[in-house]
Amino acid sequence: MLNKRIIAVLLALFCAGCGIQIKENGATTPTFQIITATLLPSATPRPSEPLLPPTATQSPIVTPVEGITSTQLNVRAGPSTASDVLGLIPANTTVQIVGKDPGENWWQILYPVGVYPEAGQANEGKGWVTAQYVSTASKPEVPVIRGGGSNPDNPNMAVIQQQLNVRSGPGTSFNALGTLNPQDVVSLTGKDSNGAWLQIEYSAGPEGKGWINAAFAQAQGVDLSGLPIVTDAGQVIGTGTPVNTPLPPTPTVVPAPSDNDSAQAPAINVVFTATGTRSLQFTSDVSSPSGDNDDWLQFTPSTTSVILELTCTGSGLLSLELLQTGQPVPHWGNLNCGESKAIITRADMAYQLHVQATASGDLNYTRFTIKIVSVP
Repeated sequence: MLNKRIIAVLLALFCAGCGIQIKENGATTPTFQIITATLLPSATPRPSEPLLPPTATQSPIVTPVEGITSTQLNVRAGPSTASDVLGLIPANTTVQIVGKDPGENWWQILYPVGVYPEAGQANEGKGWVTAQYVSTASKPEVPVIRGGGSNPDNPNMAVIQQQLNVRSGPGTSFNALGTLNPQDVVSLTGKDSNGAWLQIEYSAGPEGKGWINAAFAQAQGVDLSGLPIVTDAGQVIGTGTPVNTPLPPTPTVVPAPSDNDSAQAPAINVVFTATGTRSLQFTSDVSSPSGDNDDWLQFTPSTTSVILELTCTGSGLLSLELLQTGQPVPHWGNLNCGESKAIITRADMAYQLHVQATASGDLNYTRFTIKIVSVP
């Protein structure tokens, strides 16, 4: 009897969960069941709100403004005649303007031709051209580009007002490294202890620096008091507003640099067209009795009338001669500084304008701008 009970228990364990009941002598034996524990289902986490990437500070999108060159132009790495030349653009070429210098004398254009270093920087597909030789339908609304050279984020920029020497130190006793021309833009990096001289980025100078007379640089929107004070040896000794700053010196008259133009090789040669270039603006300088005494311009109108306008600064007088096929145009006379004159022309016929400094005993320097507009 005992063996039967043991066998029954074993069978019950073996068949647990099968619904089998073991009976002995009519009695019901409880069913043994093995219950398998089941883990509660894991709670599925609700998706969290997607994390947006941090907003990066980006330059505003600039819509390029179209312009047309009125003559062959150098494309430079910076807004200065001292900057490296990246290439040449022919006359009547369409350019895309994306920026301007603080003085609005230079346009930054798209120029994705190779990589050209200046003070360790690449041109990033852009270059600079003088604004006076680019015609636009209206004034380009493009941002002012500050900084350049080895420090593109430097906001301390100045526009050169008169041709001047760049020197190796803050004073006329230091060696001349080169020259800057009016409307060149420079990046300021320091000043001397009295603020009369400014240190600039200048690739031809020691450690890429040079010095200019502060009287001939117009710093637009720049707090010069924040510039570092730099010693003759290039050591920064602090910042601050100089005390007892001397008055700016009187500008020194210097001879105009030679540009080697002539009647056979004029400084510019512009061909007007009915649908393209219809005006030009030319700026240069002449001096007498020394320096570059004259300049030659050539233009070919597309209409039978043009307007000439002359503006000048400086100490000298100018003589303007208008020629056609090498002969003076009758009844031309002269065009004085501050005057404009309308003349009758022959369409598609080349004209030359000869600008000459009037000789005198003293050195006279004159910077002039001539604007020629074709009248419909």
